[in-house]
Amino acid sequence: MTPEQTPARTPGRRVGKIIAWLVALVAVLVAVVVVVFLTFDWNRARPWVDDKVSQAIGRTFRIEGDLKLGWRHPVGESGWRAWVPWPRFSAAHITVANPDWAKTRYFATLDEIDFEVELLPLLAHRIVVPVINLVNPSVDLERTQDDRNNWTFKLPSSSGPSTWKLDLHDITFAKGYIAYADRKTKADVQLTVDTLGQAVPIGDVMAAQESASRNASAQMVGKAGAARLAAQAKAIEASEAAAASEASAASGSRTATAAASSASGAAGSGSAVTASKASGSAAVRTNPVASTGSGASSSSAPSQPTTGPASAPLYAIGWTLKGTYNHAAVSGTGKLGGVLALQDANRPFPVQADMRAGDTHIALVGTITDPAHLAAVDLRLWLQGASMAHLYTLTGITLPETPPYATEGRLVGQFRRDGKVFRYENFTGRVGGSDLNGTLAWFQRQPRPLLQGQLVSNLLQFSDLAPIIGADTNASKRKRGDVATQPANRVIPVEEFRTDRWKAIDADVTLTGRRIVKNANLPITDLYTHVVLRDGALSLHPLRFGVAGGTLDSNIDLDGSGVPLKGRFATAARHLKLKQLFPGVKSMQSALGEINGDASLTATGNSPAALASTSNGEVKALVTQGTISLLLMEAAGLNVANVVYEKLFGTRDVKINCAAADFVATDGVLDSRVFALDTEDAVIDIGGKVNLHDESMDLNIHPHTKGFRVFSLRSPLYVKGTFKDPHVGVDAAALALRGGAMVGLGLINPFAALIPLIAPSNNKPLPCANLLAQMRQQPTAPPPGQKEKAPRLPSADKGMPASGAASR
Repeated sequence: MTPEQTPARTPGRRVGKIIAWLVALVAVLVAVVVVVFLTFDWNRARPWVDDKVSQAIGRTFRIEGDLKLGWRHPVGESGWRAWVPWPRFSAAHITVANPDWAKTRYFATLDEIDFEVELLPLLAHRIVVPVINLVNPSVDLERTQDDRNNWTFKLPSSSGPSTWKLDLHDITFAKGYIAYADRKTKADVQLTVDTLGQAVPIGDVMAAQESASRNASAQMVGKAGAARLAAQAKAIEASEAAAASEASAASGSRTATAAASSASGAAGSGSAVTASKASGSAAVRTNPVASTGSGASSSSAPSQPTTGPASAPLYAIGWTLKGTYNHAAVSGTGKLGGVLALQDANRPFPVQADMRAGDTHIALVGTITDPAHLAAVDLRLWLQGASMAHLYTLTGITLPETPPYATEGRLVGQFRRDGKVFRYENFTGRVGGSDLNGTLAWFQRQPRPLLQGQLVSNLLQFSDLAPIIGADTNASKRKRGDVATQPANRVIPVEEFRTDRWKAIDADVTLTGRRIVKNANLPITDLYTHVVLRDGALSLHPLRFGVAGGTLDSNIDLDGSGVPLKGRFATAARHLKLKQLFPGVKSMQSALGEINGDASLTATGNSPAALASTSNGEVKALVTQGTISLLLMEAAGLNVANVVYEKLFGTRDVKINCAAADFVATDGVLDSRVFALDTEDAVIDIGGKVNLHDESMDLNIHPHTKGFRVFSLRSPLYVKGTFKDPHVGVDAAALALRGGAMVGLGLINPFAALIPLIAPSNNKPLPCANLLAQMRQQPTAPPPGQKEKAPRLPSADKGMPASGAASR
């Protein structure tokens, strides 16, 4: 080695020695740190950790068990990364205190928490936690009447965004508990949650829930109703498949083609993908899922932003619930997606629930978009219960009393800035013995929410309308949990309207009953009504029935905003056929002619019976240009010989010149101004009163023949008694007088005994032209609570007989 080379080597050796010493120093420091971390008693750091966390959340935080730090090699890593250990933190018996006003001491408790942190990402200010394990987490949620709650934390304000980012991959836990006590909604429920063990696809849950819900429907509305419900669903599915095929052929779209072919072969393939009109994204449809109404969207599973069944949402958590809500017992089970799915606003979060509240059964399967902010919901919804009115305690939606019902449909909800909107789309179901289909929409707005929709019943049992006004039987009332009973001697319902609920919501709903199934003697064929509820005032404009070949239109206004309720009723009967009005009366089957009439009434009271007993106004009806059975007319006149002859040999009908009824209602009492029938054979005059207070009648019927009659027992008839128990008979005093005269004359001369039974002609007809003019005057009614004027009796000089005062 030359002298020149020696200096060059010396600095290199020195640098190498320095580097070696530095490496050794770092190794020693690392070893010291590792030894310190491994041997340090981290319980000494608990007060510091408790204090920092308490300051951060604004509540007292405590770690009452051991605080540990360990190291372990990562699982699943390869190469040199597998040699970089991850720190593992664990803490036992953690508590988070409640505010002073809360009933319970702790907001949350946790038996143990442990998690690992990837070491290298910390250099890039990323906290990567592969998994957090929770053991027996428990949370108590409370809200007071004045809207204070214990889940809102007062977090310190930050001067700017943090440079650290948390990346949490998964959360696992053993059984957890959630208690919820809300004094405002009167809710007190306990929820138990646990992992399912393995993920469950939404399609499997949909099929299982559908089967369970339809079995529940069969129990609620009967097997026949459930069978009809299933048949309707299958029919809609078939129409859906056809509609999808047509859409595919028209558009030529690849997606639409796939949806149509999959829908048409759903029975074999089990699933399909179709376009969702509601969300604009693809929707996973799993069969057999029966449709719940007309329209392709009704039978689909909730829409998912996916490209195929493989990415459909999965359920990871199961839950059970029990407790009370608004004083009604509630219980249920269900499933949820994984906890981390809540973090992705664009990932549909699956939910499923099968719950009972009192006698109401609610089941749903579907997804929630952006659960943290409730952007939207898309669910299949099944409802069953003893009466739709019972949904008020759960939803705040005012619905009428009904027979037992079962429905299924699609619930779509949007949480917009201007308020929430929920639509129960294309639902179908049974209400008592009737089918019910349609769409209802609920809009959140001030000062009250709004319910809008269209309802259609293809087969409407008329008896199913009775519970709406409390006219169903006492047994039916008990079945739906109603304590009100109808007195045995009353016909008009006494059950009061629940006007306190009318102010909870506004409504604008139409109902169409295309065919009414009823008693053979009831000549009603169809129904249409438009129901509007606004600020406690209910109106039905119109309430239209198809009756006896004509229409019976009513405009009903019930103002329940004050006490007592004020009612206005206007009714128009048009073209009611006499023959069809009495389908069970054989003698009326040859009758011709139509009835037209109008009524205008006002009343006050909180029940149908109270309204009837305070009614004031006018009722008018007129029959012209018709015919009626001669046998019926002769029987009404008690013309014995003619009745016998007509019964044996006659088939002739009698022409009706006119028939008129003009009643004035004064404080619940109907008094006749004119009530008479004029034919070419006789005049029948009716007078008296109908009292709606006690549902009694006191009518006298006076027949007057227009021709010579032999063997006539012509005598006033009467209709007395109550609506529930009417009595029709002959005036015994007048008949006895005529019989006594016959006996007396018979003692003198047997032929003279016939004189009392011979009725001379009374040819004085009714002034039909005057009656027609009077009937054309629209009936009037005073304001609710005011009495109508006294009845006006037509004067004799105008040729119109006063009711009940015609000459005998």
